Amino acid sequence: MNKIIKIVLISLCAIGMILVNLNVVGAVERPFRSCWGWPTFIDPAVGSDFSSTIALLNLYDTLIFPDVKGTPQPHVAKNWTISDDGLSYTFYLRSGIKFHDGTELTAEDVKFSLERLVTIGEGYAYLFMGRVINIEVVDSHTVVFNLNKPCGPFLGMLARLYILNKDLVMKNIKKPGPYGNMGDYGKEWLVTHDASSGPYIVKEYLPQESVAMSINLDYWQPFDPNVPDEIKLFNINENATVKTLLQNREVEIGHPFHSTEALESMDKIEGVDIARFPMSGMLYYMIHTKKPPTDDIHVRKAMAWCLDYKTVVEDIWPGASYARGPIPKIAPGFDPTVLQYHRDLDKAKEEIKKSKYYGQLDKYTLAIHWCATMPDEEKIALLFMSNCAELGIKITSVKTPWTKMVEEAASIEKSPNIMNVMVSADYPEAGSFFESKYKSDSAATWTQNEWLLDPDLDTRIDEAIETIDQKERFAKYSDLQHYIIDLCPSIFLLDQGANYPYQSSYVDWPAAKGVVPPIMGYAFYGPSVKIYKEKRLDLLK
Repeated sequence: MNKIIKIVLISLCAIGMILVNLNVVGAVERPFRSCWGWPTFIDPAVGSDFSSTIALLNLYDTLIFPDVKGTPQPHVAKNWTISDDGLSYTFYLRSGIKFHDGTELTAEDVKFSLERLVTIGEGYAYLFMGRVINIEVVDSHTVVFNLNKPCGPFLGMLARLYILNKDLVMKNIKKPGPYGNMGDYGKEWLVTHDASSGPYIVKEYLPQESVAMSINLDYWQPFDPNVPDEIKLFNINENATVKTLLQNREVEIGHPFHSTEALESMDKIEGVDIARFPMSGMLYYMIHTKKPPTDDIHVRKAMAWCLDYKTVVEDIWPGASYARGPIPKIAPGFDPTVLQYHRDLDKAKEEIKKSKYYGQLDKYTLAIHWCATMPDEEKIALLFMSNCAELGIKITSVKTPWTKMVEEAASIEKSPNIMNVMVSADYPEAGSFFESKYKSDSAATWTQNEWLLDPDLDTRIDEAIETIDQKERFAKYSDLQHYIIDLCPSIFLLDQGANYPYQSSYVDWPAAKGVVPPIMGYAFYGPSVKIYKEKRLDLLK
């Protein structure tokens, strides 16, 4: 009898190992796994980059939710009213929305979330700092935002106000801390935990490795039966590793920054295709306008005219499109009439002769810092070096870890002459790029290496944002685009075209069909995706 029991146990163990290998143990039948750079921050007052945003929008609820055109739609707020002067927004919350611990989401949680974000002053805080005077709780399901001046795209900005469970955060505050009576404001705890009500729940956070989120079966909105039951973001960038994971069906989506050669190789894997679609971002050469010799507008314009954009867009970065000014074409408020730089060596030489550094450029070597996880940026840098050499401008290419780029961008002295960075929309309008890229408030962040520090531009951006009427606001956005083109603080390399290798045989991903909201991260909203487990398991056999 003991021998029979032993045989049965061994058999059960063997079956268990097979199930582990098929990744169906623990009810993870429909995983949605992707590869990203790191770090990924899941604290709503800290995260603002691409992978952090993906995590936050799947963990947390917001008052509004942008549709595919970026138009704010009711979400936690079932409706709202706006005062005639545009200074007060009253939101009426749905009742019965539960946080992951079972407590109900109320207006007090909304107030706490905004005050915490602004007090900490990181992440998306810049959208609300100096803009929201206060927030009033009228009753448990009514909250009023009072602004110090009108803000045309304010509703869209609320896509970045992630609502935290106040009581849960307060229970996990550590004292003493930098925020007075609030201690550390729960920052240490929220590095690895969530305090949210969203469609997914933090399952496991491994620093420098991954974050896994399991489906919230008690979510207040209905799910399609095929939505992912787990979302997982990996800190994996190497082309060879991503290819192996795709072959083994261990990730559903690779990152968007593979080399052209790597994408061609991955495209040959059975059941894997390359999803190509426009994104709400632009790849910039951010030019330091306060450091010689790029403090001279004629040097900047000469570089902008000498670059071989055709090679960049058509050969180095397939799937992208030609940039036209500082705003990507997908962004509401883009002006198609602005000047489009193209390679014109004669114009470049005319500009360089106007420069105060003409005849002295041999004294300078400009550094282009590009992100170490994006190999095609090196190809652009090498092309640019060759192009600029025709003008007597010496450039060196510096492969730089992302964390170091963020650190460098925080200092006007440490920032390089040129930094190669992709910036995407924080809210679905052109105004997002003006605020994050060119306002003085955003200097010392990774989104602005230009260091414009231009009070006149700041005022004009504020005036545009404060314009309630959309037609008038977009007209002011148009003027701003022309103004920035004239300053030439950046070289507009390309409008972001995503190139994601993904498991097309069992993943129904709206973004792969071109359904992409014009706001960063929302192409990866879990409830919009379908994973067909039977098809996946067939491939694993």
